[in-house]
This record gives sequence, structure tokens and C-alpha cells, in this order.
Amino acid sequence: MKILLEALHSQSHQITVLRSSTSWYVSEFSPYYTSITIPQEQPQNLESQAAMTSFLKRSMEIRRNRCSVWAFFEFYRTIFNLFGESQQDVAKLVVCIFENKTLIRELKETGYDLFLTDPAFPGGVLVAHYLKLPLVFNVRWIFSGEAHFAIAPSPLSYIPVVFSYYSDKMDFFQRVSNIVYHSILVYMYHYVSNPPYQAVCDHYFGSNVSTMSLMQRADLWLMRVDFTFEFPRPTMPNVIYIGGFQGKPSQPLPSDLEEFVQSSGEHGVIVMTLGTLLSDLGPEVSETIASSFANLPQKVVWRHIGKRPTTLGNNTMLVEWLPQNDILGHPKTRAFVSHGGTNGLYEAIYHAVPVLGIPLIFDQDDNMVRMRARGVAEIVEVTTMDVDSMTSALKNILDPEKPYKENMIKLSQIHHDKPIKPIDSAIFWMDYVMRHKGSAHLRTESYKLPWYAFYCLDLYYM
Repeated sequence: MKILLEALHSQSHQITVLRSSTSWYVSEFSPYYTSITIPQEQPQNLESQAAMTSFLKRSMEIRRNRCSVWAFFEFYRTIFNLFGESQQDVAKLVVCIFENKTLIRELKETGYDLFLTDPAFPGGVLVAHYLKLPLVFNVRWIFSGEAHFAIAPSPLSYIPVVFSYYSDKMDFFQRVSNIVYHSILVYMYHYVSNPPYQAVCDHYFGSNVSTMSLMQRADLWLMRVDFTFEFPRPTMPNVIYIGGFQGKPSQPLPSDLEEFVQSSGEHGVIVMTLGTLLSDLGPEVSETIASSFANLPQKVVWRHIGKRPTTLGNNTMLVEWLPQNDILGHPKTRAFVSHGGTNGLYEAIYHAVPVLGIPLIFDQDDNMVRMRARGVAEIVEVTTMDVDSMTSALKNILDPEKPYKENMIKLSQIHHDKPIKPIDSAIFWMDYVMRHKGSAHLRTESYKLPWYAFYCLDLYYM
């Protein structure tokens, strides 16, 4: 979101950000926007480092038994608890906004042209409706799963559901499983995610308004993927694909890092990072990874938080922070070891760097399945990997006789071969919505149909 705000600001737009008082990653002060802070008693669990560390630990326990029936139900129970609590917190935050009559009056009197929000936690959807503003999403996920399922035909025969870990090539039993996974997400929507927001809708808008219907009537969906990454699927005119919008040319590295990278010689460098929230996997996994790196001729730059592994080789530099985009774009970078977050994968595509995935939580497994299907990545299971399997996977990725690098170069070329950069497309379409005060002409009206009319069941009855 910060990247979009910076781009809007560069076009002389004036931006106001609504943030909670407990947010640690949405700064109260910025040269790009002014902020309005909404009091919140406690942070959402997804905004807490401690909560995410605890969730990661629990997820890894479940992954160790991932083939058991117990693990299947425990996985979804944990997900439901995590997201259910967060959705309740966001719904309470919306009520705080609605009950602050002074704030609401100021927001209405300011005369905003657009409301931009991420609908994974759809508090912004309700606020936009309350203020009667054109609505634009920066989106990949909504509170019931992947965003396309809310607005576009999504046949389960070839469109895998999140947490299925399938590609778009499914056999009979995988298609059966895909339907089961989809049914669980439908259950989550009706009984976990939606009830807190539906209570707000009932109170402030009336029982004939639902959060899902408000989302489906959004003017524009800026989708944070494109079809170099995502599997082909039906879509809608008001879905604009901006996958890789954060991509940019690399900048020179800090002198100490550049010196280390240059010392790699012809073998090059491996980059490893597991993101901001998931940096410490514990000593056992860290020792395995360190030993694997020590077996390689390449140098390694590893963003590592926690105790220094005793098996760390002389070829590995540990850092608490690294300029990920800049080092991925360095000509000596040979491979990227990642948890499979979308931003990092798109940076790898932008700079044509093959990926070894160690997926941990949320959509990371599904992301890595998409990369593996493109022939640009391999996956190792964090709970079963040992030094030999990790080393073997790395050598496969690095082997010039294997097609990973060649495939990634081709994928990168496809990603770059566009008439307009993704970030410029995002800005154009937001300006478009502001110029025309919405884009209802791009939106299907199917969301207004009752379910039986949508499926023409009333015709069959006649």
C-alpha cells in the first residue's frame, strides 16, 4: 500500500490515511500523507510480532503431521481462530469510527474523491459505503479466500482453492479435494469472517446490506498478481492486474555488502530471507540451513534473527536487514531462498532469479506451487528437510544444466513485456475512477441477483 501511496503522491494527490493507534507498520507521520488515528485498545493478532511467532510455532507443529486427519482439522481451527479474532477487532474499530460523529462529519465535509483499501479485513469497505465514496481495492485476498471468487466465474475443475496446494492441472481426486477445501472456506465466510461485519451492516445499513455485496459493487479491483504468476482464469473488466507493481531496477549495495558479494567470484551469491515476521525458525532448523549453505561454493547473504548457528560456514554472512530488491538485482545473485511471500517472488521474477521455497504459513505454499509449475522454483518442506535434502535442492536450483534459470529469464521477459508498467496502470485506473466518479459501467450487476436467480433455478422451477 505504501508504494501505491507514494505513486499517488508523486501525481500531486492529497492523501489521508485512516490508521489504528496500535498499528506498528502504518506510520502516523509521513511525507506522503496525513493520518487520522483511530483509538484501539489492543492490536490485531496479525499486527503483533509475538502473536505471529506463536502462530508460526503452532503451524510448524501441525505441518509435522500434515498427512493426518488431526492436522487437517487443527490447521483450519487455528486459521479460524486467528482470522476470527482479527475480524472482530476490525469490526469494533469500524464501530468506533461510525460512533465518532465529529470525525464522520469532517470526513464527509472534506470531499474525498476515492477510498482505497485492502479488503482482506473489510473495515474500509464499510467506511467507504458510509461515506458514499467510489471504492478501489488493493487486493489479492478477501475475508473468504482468494478475491476472484467473489466477482468472477471460478470453476473448481481448474482453479485451485487456497490451502489446496494444487496447480491448475488436477486429477479426479484432487478436484474432489478442491471442492472440499472450497466448502471449508464457504463455512469460514458464513460462520467466522462475516458475522462481525454483518452485525455492523445490520445496525448501520439495514439487514438487506451485506459486506460481500458491498465488496462486489466496488468500482475497481487492483489485483496484486498477473498471469506470469497466477494460473489463467475468467476475470472481469474492473479487475486490473498490477502484479509486480513494486518492481524496480536495483540500486548499488552498501560497500560492505558489495565487497562480500564481489568476493564470491564465478560462483556467485545466494540470498535468503523469510520476511519481516518469520525470520527466526528456531535453532534446529537454522542449524540445518547453515550446514547446507556451508556445503556450497557460493557465498550466502542470510537475513537471520536469533541465535547464531554453530554450523555456520565461512561463506555465509548473517545480516539483520538486507536491501532485498537491490541484492536480487545484482548480477552475481544466483538463487533466492524465500518463504514464498508474493512481494519477494515478484522481485525474483523481475530480476530473473530462481527460487528455493521454504513455505511456512498462509498462502506461501500455494504461491510456491505456482512458481514450481512455471519451472522456476523448487520447494522444501521445513519440518522434514535435513542437510542432504536442502543441499540437494540448492544444487538443483544452481545447476546450469537444469532449466530453472532459463525458465526464470523467460518468465521475467514475459513479465516485463507490457505496454504500461503495473504501477502506472494502477495510477491511471485510480485517476480514471476519480475522473468519472466511479466505474459502474465496468461492473457486473450479478451481485444484485438472489442466489436462485443467479443460477436460474427459478427458471427450472417454472
